[in-house]
Amino acid sequence: MAELGSRIRRQRRLRRMSQTDLAGSDLSHSYISLLESGKRTPSEEVLRRIAARLECDPGYLLECLAPEPPGNLEVEISYAEMSLANGEPEAALTTFLAAREKAGDGGPAEVRSAVGLGVARSLEALGRLEEALVEYERLREAGTDHQGQPASAVADLTVVIALCRCYRELGDLTHAVELAESKLADLQRLEIPPSVTAIELMSTLVGLYSERGDLNRAGYLAARAIEEAEHLTDNRARGAAYWNASLVAHRNGRAADALTFVRKALALYAEGEDQRAMARLRNAYAVVLLDAETPDAAAAKQQLTLAERELDRHGSTVDQAYCQTAMARADLALDDSAAAAERARSALNLLGTGHRLQSARALLVLARAELRQGHGERARAACERAALSLEASEATRQAGFAWAELAEIQQESGDERGSLASYRESLRCLGYRSSTVSAAEPAPAAAEG
Repeated sequence: MAELGSRIRRQRRLRRMSQTDLAGSDLSHSYISLLESGKRTPSEEVLRRIAARLECDPGYLLECLAPEPPGNLEVEISYAEMSLANGEPEAALTTFLAAREKAGDGGPAEVRSAVGLGVARSLEALGRLEEALVEYERLREAGTDHQGQPASAVADLTVVIALCRCYRELGDLTHAVELAESKLADLQRLEIPPSVTAIELMSTLVGLYSERGDLNRAGYLAARAIEEAEHLTDNRARGAAYWNASLVAHRNGRAADALTFVRKALALYAEGEDQRAMARLRNAYAVVLLDAETPDAAAAKQQLTLAERELDRHGSTVDQAYCQTAMARADLALDDSAAAAERARSALNLLGTGHRLQSARALLVLARAELRQGHGERARAACERAALSLEASEATRQAGFAWAELAEIQQESGDERGSLASYRESLRCLGYRSSTVSAAEPAPAAAEG
């Protein structure tokens, strides 16, 4: 870039312009200084703006921008992927964005696709879900033909799974289910044989239906996923199928089956190298242990300690928040309400404002911890926020449990009128199917792609 810097400086001086004059309102004095010293590589658009201000032929400057050799970009992308795998999403995002600028719109399609996916995954790992959605949707659109249909029925499976994951965390369960069902129908219509990614899509759907309270459909898909996964040699696919079967069994109150399935999943994942998935599964196992007929909080905390260590290195902020919420539940079971409240608040801080479902779960744990410490008003406020958030996310079954939890808190605080109103809200969310509602804790997270 030394030659480009020299040309810019020479043209600027010929026109008796200062660096501030050349920067204008859209660039900075320091940026122009770095350009002239050869320490910055501008985009073509920026260089054209500079050429217009210098009143010189754009080609005179543009010819200094040598095209980036494809091999160099591939090396940068590999470094970014390593950063992401090592739990450094901020560094990965910076590198992916730099690679995107170098690749430009005319770069090889496979390079642009790899960079776009990397940007989306980095944003998701940072908890910036709305921005990640934009990137994933852009990738999905880029993979469609002129009629808006996917160029390949399986090419965008990974992107669809990621979209479902983000929509779920943002509380749009209906759209996530529609997206996943549509893709599953495409695979069935074309009679695509079972694959690892297809099993992951089915497992994602199991989690979505469980969140919505449609346990019949979730159970059917979980059984089908196990059946199809058994024909594959990939342990990740089989592990995901058993993981989600455990989720459905847990939500149906079949604690023994849930433990059996989650232990099978752990054994399968232990044979692989996916540390993040293994840590997330440990978290799910801990939740099942906490909800067993004879809860084992000590064993749950042991699993969560192992999970926390790996998620600090390899997990997203959402993964870490799931773990902190489960840790808070274990602390409650061990009668340490102060530690539980601290953990729950930590989870909420990690999640920010966009994650309705997991924030609601953390709020429920915080409510119980606050109540045990004698902070009844704080407990009621946290519980009500959780219930309203779950309703907004269309997770009406979980919202019903949240209202029931609030009713119990109000009853313990002597607010009989408020307790009755909350029980009515609970029954409404549950479809008036029962005259008695038991406050259940949230189920473990589903396996995902």
